Amino acid sequence: MKKALHLLLACFIIIGMQSCMDNRHAKNYNDKTLVDDGGLSFIKDGLEGGMTEIKASKLAKANSSNPRIISLADMMITDHTQAGGELKKIEAAKLVDARGDTISMDHQKQIEALKDKKGAEFDKAYIEMMVADHEKAIELFTEATGNTSNLIQNFSRKTLPTIRMHLDSAKAIAASLK
Repeated sequence: MKKALHLLLACFIIIGMQSCMDNRHAKNYNDKTLVDDGGLSFIKDGLEGGMTEIKASKLAKANSSNPRIISLADMMITDHTQAGGELKKIEAAKLVDARGDTISMDHQKQIEALKDKKGAEFDKAYIEMMVADHEKAIELFTEATGNTSNLIQNFSRKTLPTIRMHLDSAKAIAASLK
């Protein structure tokens, strides 16, 4: 009886130690993340927004003949790919699982609508999307500058000027299309 009790106690200790050392539980179930709800939302929305911009910009390179649109699209792809990589590092460091490369249904519909357009019609729709999405991104990143996580604060402060530049560029192109 005493041996069985010791064996049972040893099993509990081993299982307890194993669960303390395994970060996959937190990553898989997202109940042990190292960010607050605002940080979690920021990471997920930031990754989704970046992926949406990249997909839309790849379409712009294929569907537009306007050199300003193509130049903006190149800048979007480069900058959002870089920012997405940094955000994925924060995601990993903070044990957040943003559920992979997913884009919301609303953004998917916007991308699908762009696929059917060509020429000036495409250019106008793409630029309107860039302006609207970057205005939302500025709100998201501005709010994140007050997050409890220093990683998120620093990333959002560092990235905000680039987002503002994207918005200014998109607005300038929008004005030239009218």
